[in-house]
Amino acid sequence: MIDRIEHLGIAVHDRQRSEELFKRLLGREAYKEEAVEREGVRTVFFQVGESKLELLESTNDESPIARYLTKNREGIHHIALAVTDLEAEIQRLKLEGFEFISDEPKPGADGKMIVFIHPRSANGILVELCADMDPKHPNTSSTK
Repeated sequence: MIDRIEHLGIAVHDRQRSEELFKRLLGREAYKEEAVEREGVRTVFFQVGESKLELLESTNDESPIARYLTKNREGIHHIALAVTDLEAEIQRLKLEGFEFISDEPKPGADGKMIVFIHPRSANGILVELCADMDPKHPNTSSTK
């Protein structure tokens, strides 16, 4: 079952410039900055009520964010939905006809296990499902 909107992922060219802009916009500091080396991305998180905004900056030219930004302007990259049981939700959505980018969840930023629904089966929207990471899985590095 989908519990809530966990965060909106925003692709940016310049993380530091965008972080300053969002600090002014939201009137608060980011609570976390984190690199996800496997995905070639550096993230910054802002808490907004019970949801979050995640700024995503590419760390190499081959990352999904770099590819996205070569085709699109800066802006909303994905919507992340929090789920309690990630495996059960994947199975339920597959039965509903949704196509996933990968078959297995993987560690993501902010202590979450993640998997993406392909935009072609979600009205053109990249949808991320995420759940709190099992403490037995390795976490990504945090710098804030």
